[in-house]
Amino acid sequence: MDPQQAQLFASVEVEMMTDLYDRLTNTCFKKCIPLRFHDSDLTKGETVCIDRCVAKYMEIHEEVGKKLVELQQQESAAKPS
Repeated sequence: MDPQQAQLFASVEVEMMTDLYDRLTNTCFKKCIPLRFHDSDLTKGETVCIDRCVAKYMEIHEEVGKKLVELQQQESAAKPS
């Protein structure tokens, strides 16, 4: 891989990680934090909710990634050389 391709690959990876972080943050915030909060600190319930939400989100993200790799490998194996 030449340096230009490596830079492009790194740039795409950063964009993907930024997108993942944004979606995770928005999803868990909407689920765990009430619209009208009275304190700047998280409550114990909010903290537990966010912890579980992030764990589930990352677990599903990992499972989907594994499945996509598996499907790509099957597709590559099915193509005639």
